[in-house]
Amino acid sequence: MTAVTDAPAPVAGTPATGAARQVWRRLRTRPAAFVSAAVLLLLIVLAAAAPLLAALTGQDPYAYHDELVDSARGGVPHGAFGGASADHWLGVEPGTGRDLFVRLLYGARISLLVAVGATALQILIGLVVGLAAGLGNRWVDGLLGRVTDVLVALPMLVLAVALTAVVPRDFPRPLLLILVIGLLGWAGTSRIVRAQTLVLKNLDHVSAARLAGSGRRRTARRELLPALAAPVLTYAAILVPTNIVVEASLSFLGVGVTPPTPSWGQMLSTAQTWFRADPAYVLLPAGSLFVTVLASTVLGDAVRTALDPREASRLRVGTAKETAR
Repeated sequence: MTAVTDAPAPVAGTPATGAARQVWRRLRTRPAAFVSAAVLLLLIVLAAAAPLLAALTGQDPYAYHDELVDSARGGVPHGAFGGASADHWLGVEPGTGRDLFVRLLYGARISLLVAVGATALQILIGLVVGLAAGLGNRWVDGLLGRVTDVLVALPMLVLAVALTAVVPRDFPRPLLLILVIGLLGWAGTSRIVRAQTLVLKNLDHVSAARLAGSGRRRTARRELLPALAAPVLTYAAILVPTNIVVEASLSFLGVGVTPPTPSWGQMLSTAQTWFRADPAYVLLPAGSLFVTVLASTVLGDAVRTALDPREASRLRVGTAKETAR
């Protein structure tokens, strides 16, 4: 008599796991993506560890050091390269003598916090509005579409300046920037989600779920959101560097983060009067902003191509045609 053993059947990987492996496999073929990710990871670690690094260097981002600047020359730092020394690795701020290295780290915290927070708010609102428009009736779709069109047509930067200028100065400025940028910038996400929803809701498995009695919320959560993950994540990767630039622009215009809180845009704004006497004070925040935006853009492009390999194929075909001509 042969004994029958209940051997466990092999568990197949879920579709989500297989898709994640494919995305990772495509990303591994792009060294620029790894370099950009490493740069952003280093920046995030430095920004998160800013209080610890400030304590280790013995510097305070808000402490003035009048003895480090030359009052006879209008506040230009003593020494070469903006007063760089063993105590102040990147020099000091003209006029105040505050340590630039520590202020750049604290400025990175503000830029990353505002950019990621505003992007999360934009994605959340865009998802809700886009799904409501795509799954709603003709009247709901038309109303939400008109609201989205109006928001797209409005000059975002001008409206953001107006809104941030009328809010009391004691309101937390990073939170205000997140709210203003997020509430004004969700229209692009909404359009993408609506367009994808109109296509996805006619697929067989979605129609079957609705015929089986699945409500709109359940259909959106179980059937549509997993399929919307790729385009939404792609667009989010593009929004982050855009929001970094918007935050810097608002701080540069004087309606963003208020002194003495450090911000790259605010430092660039005050550096206008010092670019001849102390070029390092201009180049350091400008270079930090440039490297962050470049790394975010390159990584976002790599993520977009990994999530949608057809886009890379179209680019290669287009390039080949142009070369043939």
